[in-house]
Amino acid sequence: MVGESHWCYDIQAKESSCLEPDKWSGSCQGNNQSPINIVTSKAHVNHSLGSFSFFGYDKKHSWSVQNNGHTVMVNLENNISIAGGGLATRYWAKQLHLHWSQQLDKGSEHSLDGEHFAMEMHIVHEKEGISRNKKEAKNSKDDIAVLAFLVEAGSKNDGFQALVEVLDDIPKPHMSTTMKKNITLLDLLPKEEKLKHYFRYLGSLTTPDCSETVVWTVFEEPIQLQEEQIQAFSQKLFFNEEKTLNMMDNVRPLQRRGQRPVYKSQAPGLPLPLPLPALLAPTLILMASLLH
Repeated sequence: MVGESHWCYDIQAKESSCLEPDKWSGSCQGNNQSPINIVTSKAHVNHSLGSFSFFGYDKKHSWSVQNNGHTVMVNLENNISIAGGGLATRYWAKQLHLHWSQQLDKGSEHSLDGEHFAMEMHIVHEKEGISRNKKEAKNSKDDIAVLAFLVEAGSKNDGFQALVEVLDDIPKPHMSTTMKKNITLLDLLPKEEKLKHYFRYLGSLTTPDCSETVVWTVFEEPIQLQEEQIQAFSQKLFFNEEKTLNMMDNVRPLQRRGQRPVYKSQAPGLPLPLPLPALLAPTLILMASLLH
């Protein structure tokens, strides 16, 4: 088995002898791999996919942040968890990390209807009790719950700025620092009422060993970051100690969905054929004429 340090992304393989994605080992050549393209019109509505409950997501922390040679990773405390959202039990947050590109339509791992986004953020959670029972865990398809948030260019995101500001401190692999501001996880996310619409499927980790033990939640509502904030990740972080290869395009190529079903949390309301004021106008005119 190839050691974790030998795997890399396509952009790195051009400059070193590491193994690019199509040569990754472990479970990486399996049939239930991630990421995938989600065809939104073909996702089946599943009424059991209700709202999530977020525990500890509103608590302020000064997070530890690391350049691990593949991405920027934020280590999360043990008192943050999720439940609901069609999950079988509670899951405890372990870390969050991001994937990105300099190109605003290339940096997400998942795509919606063939469209990629500027970045993708993964909040990785572990099933409650999993570490106490590793044998059972190996047979489970939902040991890990990942919340995936697509990121697009838009207005400046003040919540994310605390992370952007410390990228200067961790340009090289294995460097770590601490955020200079206390923030909550909710500061990084779209408004909570927007998190009711999401897609769900069973897949894998998107890095070796690509274990097929992940229940994926891909939220429909993207996070908005200013373009400068997005570009900061490619500009300030590097894959190598020599700082000759900017960290970008740390994205695994799309994998085949195969026969796996993709579900969506609820059907959107049917759009009105005309804007409401246009529909009401004839009624108001009629009422006005009757009053005269």
